Amino acid sequence: MTEQTTHDFGDGNGPVPAHRHSNGGGWVADTAAVSKGAFVETDARVSGNARVFGNARVSGNARVFGNARVFGNAWVFGNAWVFGNAWVFGNARVSGNAWVSGDALVSGNARVFGNAWVSGDALVSGNAWVFGDAQITMKIASITRSDDYTFIFVPCADGVSRVIAGCRYFTMAEARAHWTAQHPRHHETAIILDALERLAALGHETARPMMV
Repeated sequence: MTEQTTHDFGDGNGPVPAHRHSNGGGWVADTAAVSKGAFVETDARVSGNARVFGNARVSGNARVFGNARVFGNAWVFGNAWVFGNAWVFGNARVSGNAWVSGDALVSGNARVFGNAWVSGDALVSGNAWVFGDAQITMKIASITRSDDYTFIFVPCADGVSRVIAGCRYFTMAEARAHWTAQHPRHHETAIILDALERLAALGHETARPMMV
């Protein structure tokens, strides 16, 4: 009789039945499921009741656990964690030290990275980027400019809300100073910034600081 293989996933449950995934060699708990086409790199881990399927990739030191789902062409890498009931799918990317948890959904071409936390009922989709110290617990309002540049306005760990658009990470004042009248899309951008600020003031803002 073959001896059962176990691995300690560091979640407090001690060594549990597990195996190395055939595509990448990462550890997968026997309670979890990873399809043959999905990739789990050597130092990545999939545990609990998590599911990774399609062409999804889990690499680096990334962790997928709980009841999380990662599928489609999604990629979780770096030191990122996806857990709880969170779903990451489409062409979405979660990386760096980012956490996606709760009932959060990250989809489309969305990017979550840096030290960002996305949790609760948050929905990050389209071309939205969430990074830095952004903390999102609800569906975020995103507005896409006519050139497909997506803007969001979210609270961050230091208590300051910031405009995130592409690689830009600005306070509202910094954003207005950056997209001045000399910018070719100044007028449209100013309308977007006004709208995001008003949504926040009305309490229709899609994010609020997490309690940690």
